[in-house]
Amino acid sequence: MKIRKEVLGIPAPERANDSQYYDKNCPFTGGLVVKKELLTGKVIKKDTNKSATIEWNRSLYVPKYERFALKRSRLRVHNPPCLDAQVGQRVLVARTRPLSKTKHHVIIQILEGGKIEHKFGAEEPGKKLKKKAVEETGEEE
Repeated sequence: MKIRKEVLGIPAPERANDSQYYDKNCPFTGGLVVKKELLTGKVIKKDTNKSATIEWNRSLYVPKYERFALKRSRLRVHNPPCLDAQVGQRVLVARTRPLSKTKHHVIIQILEGGKIEHKFGAEEPGKKLKKKAVEETGEEE
């Protein structure tokens, strides 16, 4: 059994080295190939059969009312035993081959503090970088 050290620049979790966490549909312990299509979301439901449901919110402009409506998107994902994401955690998800009728994505990292920590992206969209720069320099415009 060969364990990948990293996938898409994300290091393998510590538990991936243990043989009891082997899963053929895990990008670290199994042979699952992932693509560079990455999404972030919050785990809202966890099943016993290595599945989870993630959700994220987005705002959509409604021209008729000249307002923004809050929409939510949900996605079924594979939850590998070496990561075992819990309800309420923010996760990074990558696209893969179809794993079942509804699952086409797999969790590859549990995010700490909601930031993406990989080489393909920066911080989470929607964060105000200007405020962060002001805190570092101590000056305001």
